[in-house]
Amino acid sequence: MGVVSDGTTVIDNGAVNGVLSWQSVQTTGFTAVAGRAYPCNTTSAGFTVTLPATPSAGDQVQLVDYAGTFDSNALTINPNGEDLEGGASNLQLKGEREGVILTYIDSTQGWIATSGINEGTDALEPVSYSADFLVIAGGGGGGSFGGGGAGGYRNSFSTESSGGGGSSESNLTFLSGTVYTVTVGGGGAGSAAPSPFGSTGTNSSISGTGISTITSNGGGGGSGTNTAGSGGSGGGSADAGRGGVAGSGTANQGFAGNTGYSDEVIYTVGGGGGGAGAIGFASSTTVGGNGGTGLSSSITGSSVGRAGGGAGTGDVPHAVGGTGTSGGGNGGTTGGTGGAAGTVNTGGGGGGGSGAGGKGVVILRMPTASYSGTTTGSPTVGTDGTDTILTFNDSGSYTG
Repeated sequence: MGVVSDGTTVIDNGAVNGVLSWQSVQTTGFTAVAGRAYPCNTTSAGFTVTLPATPSAGDQVQLVDYAGTFDSNALTINPNGEDLEGGASNLQLKGEREGVILTYIDSTQGWIATSGINEGTDALEPVSYSADFLVIAGGGGGGSFGGGGAGGYRNSFSTESSGGGGSSESNLTFLSGTVYTVTVGGGGAGSAAPSPFGSTGTNSSISGTGISTITSNGGGGGSGTNTAGSGGSGGGSADAGRGGVAGSGTANQGFAGNTGYSDEVIYTVGGGGGGAGAIGFASSTTVGGNGGTGLSSSITGSSVGRAGGGAGTGDVPHAVGGTGTSGGGNGGTTGGTGGAAGTVNTGGGGGGGSGAGGKGVVILRMPTASYSGTTTGSPTVGTDGTDTILTFNDSGSYTG
């Protein structure tokens, strides 16, 4: 190929004697041709360059920051089914006045930066993007009288609160090609009289290279005439006169449980487990304490309440069980048994009197344009506006 004219600009549109031929300034996404060099202007917005399909060893493409704006609007490079610096993910040029010559080597390493501008270095960086999260641990099981505490609740979406009255947290920055491990905690087992303790729920988390691990603590189990479990939210118990002590919550994850009432001669009524949004309720002389309220989040596109505490149980015929909220189980009504389980995938605490805690959940929300589509664990995939939402009801992973 040689030098041609489009009537206004002289363009060398093909390599001659091994020299890369310079093209006109590019301002939108395009597919590069081997042997050509492209000035890229990202002043208005970043865009994607797709490298040539089916390249041969020695093929080269050069890319240069035309306007010094790669630092504000990055240029993304799509390897088009080949590898790019040994990996299959898109990479970006993000340095001001940066440029790079990419040479196709072989099918093992693919395209490699063989020469760079900007003081002789190139910096091909992974594509990064922000993702919001909601991480809820498994709820605690109900004890012989006290309700189980809700699983810990951590959240970054919008201005919605994290548990324990905390404000929303900073979102995550995902990197292309990085695997992020999602762990969904199970609910704790309930315990019927005369065994006093419900089990603590299991932690939920998301972790991976380049991010701080987000961990929500399992909810504390309820108790009878003993100390209830502490956790994301604490379990409820009988009153202090019978040796009952409510469990405590974790800062910015959930609240404490509460104690119940007892007639030291005749009967006992359990207090409610703590929720993500409030402390558990104390019982009256005739009704078990209600579970602490949970919190609502619209991360999936509609408002859903989760992580409520389990209610305390009554001691029929003297008292009845309380009410759970936001996934927390109702208290039993048969003298320390019959508590309802917390709702699965809400992290709700189990109702006092053997109710099991509800399993937790992990939800991720990210721009659909950045969503890789690579997951394990079969999360539910939904959309809301320009975002994709992954709901992990079981453990799995997401690759950025």
